Amino acid sequence: MSIIVNKNTRVLVQGITGREGSFHTTQMVEYGTQVVSGVTPGGLGKEVAGAPVYNTVADAVKETQPNAS
Repeated sequence: MSIIVNKNTRVLVQGITGREGSFHTTQMVEYGTQVVSGVTPGGLGKEVAGAPVYNTVADAVKETQPNAS
C-alpha cells in the first residue's frame, strides 16, 4: 500500500508524548510536515513541537481534522 503525502497532508501522531513519538514529531515538523495534533491518554493540554495533545483520537480528529495518522 502506498501513502502519498504532500504539503497539504494534516498528520495526527499517536503516542506523541513518548520518547520516540516526541523525537519523530519534532523531526517531521523540522522537515516541513504539518503535524496538527497528537494523542496520548492523559496528555490533554500538553503540546509537542507546536501540536496540541488530546486524550483520544476521536477528540483530536474532531478538533483538528487530520487526514493522516
